[in-house]
Amino acid sequence: MTVSSHQRPAPLPARGRDPYRFGPGPRPALQPGTFGWAANDLLDPEVRGLWDAGRYEIIDGVLTLMPAAYFRGGSAAITLAFILRDHLRARGTPAAFAGEVDIELAPDRVVRADAVVVIGGDLPLFEAMTFDPPGGDWRDHPLRRPPSLVIESVSAGHEAHDRRTKRAWYARFGVPRYWIVDAYARSLECLRLEAGEYVTDAAGAGDFTLRPAAFPGLQIPLGEVWSG
Repeated sequence: MTVSSHQRPAPLPARGRDPYRFGPGPRPALQPGTFGWAANDLLDPEVRGLWDAGRYEIIDGVLTLMPAAYFRGGSAAITLAFILRDHLRARGTPAAFAGEVDIELAPDRVVRADAVVVIGGDLPLFEAMTFDPPGGDWRDHPLRRPPSLVIESVSAGHEAHDRRTKRAWYARFGVPRYWIVDAYARSLECLRLEAGEYVTDAAGAGDFTLRPAAFPGLQIPLGEVWSG
């Protein structure tokens, strides 16, 4: 069926945006692989809308397209979060959980974590954060301070990014606990920060049950993680 011109949505104005970063067409589109990106770019509502519609990270000023998110990896990360949530609730410990969270590690580095947890005494620190313009809520912005825990699900073919690169970045940023779950290898490594470096708190694979010392009393039956 032919669509008449008056039925077509009007193109968004280019607004003089840099065609290198936003493409040459009438509708701006983020261009992965381009330089010159910074966390402050996300303060622009139009840029933020384009960002949220895709899977991007800013790595040292370069806009990077993240690997595809498959059900297997996402399911493992969410199941881990559920297990920890139930444990904290049973102990009466307040906590906030979210998936697919942007973390501003530096002005030119914004990464997206598969799951993030803010626990107990860390919550008031986030609630006290201020924004420009005033009145913003920390839940509506990339995180600019270390959350209590970051969970990353390893993507097939991109293992080094989570196991080495993000591990170093999160340690430098001061994230006190970092869990790396690999649903393909059926393994989980729970790390805790000591003197600026991550050390293994607990690690296991298959149907092993992990008991991270960072969360006294917590038991993680890995068989449940893979089947969740």
